[in-house]
Amino acid sequence: MFVPDVDLKLLEELESMGFSKERSTRALHFSGNSSLEAAANWIVEHEEDADIDQMPLVSAKSKSEPSKPSLTPEERKAKAQELNEHAKRKEEEEKRMEREREKERIRIGKELLEAKRMEEENERKRIIALRKAEKEEERRAKEKIRQKLEEDKAINLRKLGLPAEDPTAPKPSAPVVEEKKSSLPIRPATKSEQMRECLRSLKQSNKDDEAKVKTAFNTLLTYIKNAATKPDEEKFRKIRLTNAAFQDRVGKLEGGIKFLELCAVLRHRALCL
Repeated sequence: MFVPDVDLKLLEELESMGFSKERSTRALHFSGNSSLEAAANWIVEHEEDADIDQMPLVSAKSKSEPSKPSLTPEERKAKAQELNEHAKRKEEEEKRMEREREKERIRIGKELLEAKRMEEENERKRIIALRKAEKEEERRAKEKIRQKLEEDKAINLRKLGLPAEDPTAPKPSAPVVEEKKSSLPIRPATKSEQMRECLRSLKQSNKDDEAKVKTAFNTLLTYIKNAATKPDEEKFRKIRLTNAAFQDRVGKLEGGIKFLELCAVLRHRALCL
């Protein structure tokens, strides 16, 4: 196998146009050494071939075939210009495609950012709705407790023979006493008012611990309810003040024992209802 003979003048012209010797030789050989134009066209058509820059090899018989005439200077110049224009068009096309790809990347990036923003916004709304639902549930629970306290309070007042409170009636306001200008006597607080004041004091002194207040109220109501509904059972008529559970739930809290004192009397370290 031998390197095929090609038109050396055409070969030199192709090399002067920037093509390698191997590519130029291959183009002249496979285009039949017919012209510079034919060789240039062959390069354009086969520039993606894997062996484009490999020197072609032919048998001795093929090597002896005569070469064909080359292009005129004008034809070579025109062909070179055509190849340059083709290369420019290809470069411009590649730049255009790169711009399109960059636009697509920017578009996808914006879509991802918008999707993330929407996801964060939805999560924020979900948290707000959840907190709102929790507050509403807490409000309903407090309202149920309040209603239950009012109902139990009314029942206990009836059991103890105390007057029931009218929730629609306006509460009496304390008389205004002017110092050194009036000597009118101040109306003493009723037992029910004193009991309410005990409960208010207990709640106010423990306003930072709602669970403790709730436990104290429920405990007080349980003591009074048991004493009122089961007056004949001795175990419901006494409360030992030294009891640890009693002290923790009621005894240590301001107004707790006083509230029970309004419903009973102390006798031998035990509160009798």
